[in-house]
Amino acid sequence: MKRLLLQGVVASALAVGATGLWAQDHQQDRPQDQRSAENRTYMDSNHRRHEWNSDEDNAWNRYRDEHHIRQSEFGRLNRRQQNAYWKWRGEHHDERQHD
Repeated sequence: MKRLLLQGVVASALAVGATGLWAQDHQQDRPQDQRSAENRTYMDSNHRRHEWNSDEDNAWNRYRDEHHIRQSEFGRLNRRQQNAYWKWRGEHHDERQHD
């Protein structure tokens, strides 16, 4: 009886540990959108990392207005839509200083 109980405890611990490792690995597999409360970074199709800040918020709002995009949260866009924004952003780099 004690052996059966011990086996159950060990099996449960292994299952919980494996699930935690999977969740951690799964999150690392999503480089497109790495979110935290203070700092958000995004990867474009050329694997360039972009830090999101207030200047990017302003540019994103300008892009949304120009392209009639209803979605207000950049992180909710699909990869194709995000890459279209980064392409536009690269073409409007001179406006970054004027945001």
